[in-house]
Amino acid sequence: MPGLLPGPGSLTVIWFLSWSLCLSGAQIWTSEVSDVQYGRLDSNVTLACGKSQINLPVVWHLNNSPALPWHKVTSNGSLVLLHVSHSAQGNYSCYDNQGLLLHAVKLRLGHPPGLLSISCRVPNHTHVSCSWMESVNTSIPVEYIASFRGTGQEWQPCLVDAVHHNCYVDHPAFWLTIHTLRITATNAFGSETTLARFKLHQLLKPDPPESVSAKEVEGHSKRLNVSWNFPSSWQQYDNFPLVFHIRYRPHGSLYWSEVYSRESAVVIFDALAGHLHQIQVRARDDVDSDSQWSDWSPLLFVQPWEEYATSEPPEDTFLDYILPSSAKPETSTAKAHNPGVQDDGHLGLVILLVLFAVVIIATVLSLIFLVWVRQRQREHVTKQELSSMVKMKSMPV
Repeated sequence: MPGLLPGPGSLTVIWFLSWSLCLSGAQIWTSEVSDVQYGRLDSNVTLACGKSQINLPVVWHLNNSPALPWHKVTSNGSLVLLHVSHSAQGNYSCYDNQGLLLHAVKLRLGHPPGLLSISCRVPNHTHVSCSWMESVNTSIPVEYIASFRGTGQEWQPCLVDAVHHNCYVDHPAFWLTIHTLRITATNAFGSETTLARFKLHQLLKPDPPESVSAKEVEGHSKRLNVSWNFPSSWQQYDNFPLVFHIRYRPHGSLYWSEVYSRESAVVIFDALAGHLHQIQVRARDDVDSDSQWSDWSPLLFVQPWEEYATSEPPEDTFLDYILPSSAKPETSTAKAHNPGVQDDGHLGLVILLVLFAVVIIATVLSLIFLVWVRQRQREHVTKQELSSMVKMKSMPV
């Protein structure tokens, strides 16, 4: 039936309509990817079904599912989400009653920014590094603008690293007393500005000394050579000298010994012979007494020189091993003097015990003698009393 076959003009119209629908679908899909709407948590959020107002019945989906959080749909097709929480985030799409996609939007929820907690460090006289932490978890992207100035100066930019929440200032006016850092945080819900004031010379804290090493001193069992390099961040050490604090102790001890030096090397003279030692070094600006000490360098372990540190035994030890005791050379005779010293110690102890015994015996004899004398005196008094009584009885009445 030729009447049912479309002509060339009809095919052109059908092709044009199909192309228009495909283009419309492509635009909607692009809109689904790029169109983002932000809403505040714990509030009501309204999502419109496209830019134009429609009065047709619509159906909303969340992440391709008809299950929606607590909501209502208005007469113009808008979706009102009530008291939204994080679970309400996602991709929303609205359809007409024929299932045609009308609009799509991605919903992000969060809070406005709050005040920041700011801290700054000054590793040298030419550089300031500041970082901050958010007091509010905004849950959405935040932009930061930071500026820095000394008292009476104009604001200068503080170079921001938004990913790590840092900013940097080179060559600050170190001679000024007070400096101020200003950071403004901004997101889709508003902005918040935080000010921090501080004194650079009080924040000055060098990085720890680098390449710390310690070596034994040959022939000296109580000495150690300790050396280090200036921190690589402290480049102007000719103009800004450092003082170094060295501490060391035998491994396992609770107490540190300390040495101070303005040079990058020091000799320890009182190490404990034959023991492993722990050593650390830190630094501070030598001129500014208000500056801070650096952190300690990592623990370094070293042991002083020992006389018989080689694998071969010393000559006298070797002879002691291969010769009988009666055939030992003169060095072994010197060692045999130790028992004599011990015998002298025992003899002194014996003499001390004898003297103590003599004192005890003398004391006991003295007490016995005193008791005997008192007894004799009592007997004499008793005899006199008896004699007097006899005489009185013999007298005539």
